[in-house]
Amino acid sequence: MTARAAVEGFAAALAAADRPEVWIHLRPLEELVREADELDAAVAAGAVAPLTGRLLAVKDNIDVAGCPTTAAAPSYAYAPTADAPAVARLRAAGALVVGKTNLDQFATGLVGTRSPYGAVRHAQDPTRISGGSSSGSAVAVALGLVDLALGTDTAGSGRVPAALHGLWGLKPTRGLVPTTGVVPACASLDCVTVFAREPQLAAQALALMAGPDGIDPLASRPRTRPADGGVLVVPPADELDGLAPGWREQFGDVVAAARAAGLRVQERSIAPLLDAAAMLYESSFVAERYAAVGAHVDAVLAAGGAGLDPTVAAIVHAAGGYSAAQLFADQRTLAVRAMAAREVLADAVAVLTPTTTWHPTLEQVEADPVGANARMGRYTNFANLLDLAAVAFPAGQVAGLPFGAMLTGPAFGDERLLEVARRIRARLVGPRVEAAGPAPVGDPTDVPLLVVGAHRSGQPLNHELTDRGARLVGLVETAPRYRLHALATEPPKPGLVRVAEDGVAIVGELWRLSRAGLGDLLVTLPSPMTLGTVQLADGSRVTGFGCEPIALAGAADISADRDWVTWVSASRG
Repeated sequence: MTARAAVEGFAAALAAADRPEVWIHLRPLEELVREADELDAAVAAGAVAPLTGRLLAVKDNIDVAGCPTTAAAPSYAYAPTADAPAVARLRAAGALVVGKTNLDQFATGLVGTRSPYGAVRHAQDPTRISGGSSSGSAVAVALGLVDLALGTDTAGSGRVPAALHGLWGLKPTRGLVPTTGVVPACASLDCVTVFAREPQLAAQALALMAGPDGIDPLASRPRTRPADGGVLVVPPADELDGLAPGWREQFGDVVAAARAAGLRVQERSIAPLLDAAAMLYESSFVAERYAAVGAHVDAVLAAGGAGLDPTVAAIVHAAGGYSAAQLFADQRTLAVRAMAAREVLADAVAVLTPTTTWHPTLEQVEADPVGANARMGRYTNFANLLDLAAVAFPAGQVAGLPFGAMLTGPAFGDERLLEVARRIRARLVGPRVEAAGPAPVGDPTDVPLLVVGAHRSGQPLNHELTDRGARLVGLVETAPRYRLHALATEPPKPGLVRVAEDGVAIVGELWRLSRAGLGDLLVTLPSPMTLGTVQLADGSRVTGFGCEPIALAGAADISADRDWVTWVSASRG
């Protein structure tokens, strides 16, 4: 898709969505069109811009030149003259920033309601919270308005709203992405995070943003690859207390999917991690929030407090009362808990948990703003205090709303965490799991297309879909009437065939693309691949890839794996 076409689609989708609370600042349409035309012209002239046609929303505590930065506090607003490095690197790759998104003020909250610009409602159920603090960024992606969005994460702000919307939320190792140009919440802990509907796009964005900038000292620290742990730790039942109805059962399905993916799952107490989590707000570590914006908050409070969220102002103001002696004592306590946490993770690739514990309504949060928020961070608050990386990923639905799971593991193991999350997600897809979030906004005449192999996300031929403007809907399963074979083609591809008996359900991705794009794809389709009708698990029929029967001679039957991506990963060791 060209940048110009993406901008035109955004303008139409924005009007249809009617969600003004998502945004604090939107760039003028004429400005976006002009920038898009310049980008398309540069690409036509040979410029390399892998994110051309991708729209980006940026949390309004991250600088974008030409847009005010407010951190959701009108009194704090300033006009940055340069992009934050994270933004600049994505723009250099062709991403087009459409605007700045709403957030819990000063990135203090996990609910998405603490903003004078309005509470950001959930994309699917407007009576419920969006999650925060990166609320607007998550909803902009979930509604299909943008492809990517940047958030920040100190206590879980880049993971909780991802989980509540069926999105991928990558919280990198501290310092992997510079936080230069970011309004600090807790400067030593903050991370720039990314939201996307597709894991490979999120990973691509993270890779583009990573690297030192010569300013942020954390971004210049040595990167040490963690040991290749083989155990996937899951907490015991008593450490899964307080989950919303149905969430414990759904998490059980996630654990079963991890085992089915070949991961070595072990139940093990994560008490040291949970004890560390409590220290983020219940100890002197919260004083770093006062160090960031406390002087401003106190000055505005003294003048009447206009524009300050009362809950945020109370948290920040109170944080200024801690002493240096208390901080040193708490640092010692955290060091002891971190040592115990290292024992938990010594032979582990990650800890697998729910991302959060519940999905409250706006009314529930209004009735108990501090208590409701505290429940959200049970499994997220410890990651940055203990210098861990994390990936939140879509893990099904409960009562019609998304459920999210999370992997948290050693620093600089980001790529490994994403790989493991994708393996679990691929195994999890089944009758109880629906597509990952609402389908992107697009032309209702677009054609659904099932792909099961080399055209899937992250696979070598995926570009043949994205180059034609196709958009991912989510993971699906076929009806249990098919077999899958590994064909001797280059690049390697699977052959999907319908059988009269002994069929299984095969995992694939459902995409949507224009009729013209589908026709163009068919013209270029090489033998032995074919396009035909495939029945999905829900009984619907869509166009999908198949193969000529002659190609099955000598081809290995890999139906037991049910998933081409999983089989490829296992066959490569």
